[in-house]
Amino acid sequence: MTLRTDSQPDLALWGGLECTVNRVRDDYFSQMDRNGHAGRLQDIERFASLGIQAIRYPVLWERTAPDGIDKADWSWADERLPALRDLGVNPIVGLIHHGSGPRHTSLVDPSFPDQLAEYAGAVAARYPWVEHYTPVNEICTTARFSGLAGVWYPHGGDEATFIRALLIQCRATVLSMRAIRAVNPSAKLVQTDDLSKTYGTPEMQDIANYFNERRWLAWDLLCGMVDTGHKLWDYLLDSGATADELRWFRDNPCPPDVIGVNYYVTSERWLDHRPERYPESHRHMYRGVAHADIEAPRALATPTPGIAPLLMETWERYGIPIAITEAHIDANREDQLRWLVEIWNAALKARQQGADIRAVTVWALLGSFDWNSLVTACHGYYEPGPFDVRSPTPRPTALATLMRELASKRALSNPVLQGEGWWRRPGRFWCKPVATRTAVADIAVRSQFKSAPVQPILITGASGTLGAAFKRICEARNLACHALTRQEMDITDPASVDAAIVRFKPWAIINAGGFVRVDDAETDSERCMRENTLGPTVLALASMRHALRFMTFSSDLVFDGAKGAPYVESDATNPLGVYGRSKLDAETRVLDADPQALVIRTSAFFGPWDRHNFVTQALGALANGEPFQAAGDMIVSPTYVPDLVKVALDLMIDRERGIWHLTNGDAVSWAELARRACAAAGMSADGLQEVATDAVDYPAQRPAFSALGSERALLLPSLDDALQRYAHAVQEAAGGAGIRQAGEAAHYAR
Repeated sequence: MTLRTDSQPDLALWGGLECTVNRVRDDYFSQMDRNGHAGRLQDIERFASLGIQAIRYPVLWERTAPDGIDKADWSWADERLPALRDLGVNPIVGLIHHGSGPRHTSLVDPSFPDQLAEYAGAVAARYPWVEHYTPVNEICTTARFSGLAGVWYPHGGDEATFIRALLIQCRATVLSMRAIRAVNPSAKLVQTDDLSKTYGTPEMQDIANYFNERRWLAWDLLCGMVDTGHKLWDYLLDSGATADELRWFRDNPCPPDVIGVNYYVTSERWLDHRPERYPESHRHMYRGVAHADIEAPRALATPTPGIAPLLMETWERYGIPIAITEAHIDANREDQLRWLVEIWNAALKARQQGADIRAVTVWALLGSFDWNSLVTACHGYYEPGPFDVRSPTPRPTALATLMRELASKRALSNPVLQGEGWWRRPGRFWCKPVATRTAVADIAVRSQFKSAPVQPILITGASGTLGAAFKRICEARNLACHALTRQEMDITDPASVDAAIVRFKPWAIINAGGFVRVDDAETDSERCMRENTLGPTVLALASMRHALRFMTFSSDLVFDGAKGAPYVESDATNPLGVYGRSKLDAETRVLDADPQALVIRTSAFFGPWDRHNFVTQALGALANGEPFQAAGDMIVSPTYVPDLVKVALDLMIDRERGIWHLTNGDAVSWAELARRACAAAGMSADGLQEVATDAVDYPAQRPAFSALGSERALLLPSLDDALQRYAHAVQEAAGGAGIRQAGEAAHYAR
């Protein structure tokens, strides 16, 4: 091991673009086609705005030269690589990213290394000024997914195919760097892979030890460290490697100039010989041993220290400069922020302990699609990053702000960093917690950027459906909050509001209360306007004075229904009744008072935590054999309350402002909603009676079509997905007793 000198530059911030082009049988899954970067040059300036010094950037073989070098199309890279250089962002060029090359080859094709090397040489000749390369991303991980787990092409399912894919990718890397350096002798290899760590019960120690040795294999081969004394030498020979090809790596070393370690919450594993203690999805068989394999945070009573000790292990093994080349977690926004800060702090700690840690890379700048299924299907599951691509143009999230603060060494400003991430909170377990002797996380380092005292969110409407949901979800997300009743803070009284702000010292106010009885508003307009218009205005003015974030809620009833299609945020408003007017007046006055305020329009609530919403009432009546009437000619866009609250919180943390439409998307009649709810609950809709709106005889006029669309982004999951989760939550709360009892128990759902 070499010692790091004190002259090393400051820890750098890098970025990464999810660019996987993985093959599943004959289908290709391209992340850049899905995130839009394939056709959006303007992203280069967005990336540069984050303050990154370098970016892991693709010039992928499959996309550039699938039919050979002589037919290569360089136009895409010709535009983008110079644009990055001109903006001061150093590209770390990737040639294969979880891919298997063009259709005519594969990771077990003996000609793969020479073909990739030919392409690598052509890339270097085209861009001789590029200095950093990753010819093959995550060699060991890709070999596992393609050769052992069988989820990616060529779908191997044995040790021999795994090792063959591993050796071929390593050889391809050596030959590629040789071809690149023939053009640019100063070119540097940044070799990435997952930095994993496996723990286990004593009965699983042999397999855990093997996994902990296997994680180093690609780096060991490239460094020429695999010889007869290597711990996995016999395993490699038994798995089909020959002594000559292993010694070829010893005789042709190509050590990385920078070891790139990728670290996720799934990187640390726990193996247990008692699989019955764990969810069925985590029970496995390996080498004839039945066991559980689960993310360590979901099982271990004492959290692991995280990445810092793993960085030291890597440094002590190789003595080569290290960069964290992927840092990401699929979570709510505040935990994405907390994860990045924890990784950053761990890198600083490893540097203090003598390791040469060069950079932390935020992954992925445009988010990623369907990694919860290892990109084997297109289900539309999306994980945002510093930019959210679900908007017409990529929308910066709170991660973008955090990156700019880290890059410029400014104080970290987001108050949600005051809490711990889910991977360290008591509610993280998926099984009975296992006591181990893993080291305790370094609280001092993780707390470096936290401020004290913890600032809460103030939530109005504590006794209402929405206010109670916000309190529940804020607590689950470790967002400090106080849900206040009217007695604790009268939102129509400026003195009462100011007193609450002085007392609780919040960073944000969420107005989740107000007058909700649409029909009663026609005869009690004064109270409706006071609670729905004056109250939010008072809160907005107070938020402006005290520099607080403010979010309030409006309604689809600000529209008259004449459009006959889903309304977007900029559509003209024309409420038909008092309730709608009170909401529209509130929108105008709030945004006049506080242009930074966030106004959420939504409609047709349903959820598992109250008994008064339409879906719960419909299912309860039909389950009891009672007839249930629902309008078939009034079109709405239903909204699942847990989804609404989670996304609204993310938007507030992102410091979004103005009017947003949030619903679960589909425009349906009330009768159709009842039918879909029955289908999700697995029950008959025979008792449903579809009627005309006129037959219901509402005192307040309602629009015939008030469904909400959005021109800003569709952020909530589909209605059918929401109904499935609603049904599951209600059944779970009722202990599987069924919808009839579940309707009674809905109010007490966890």
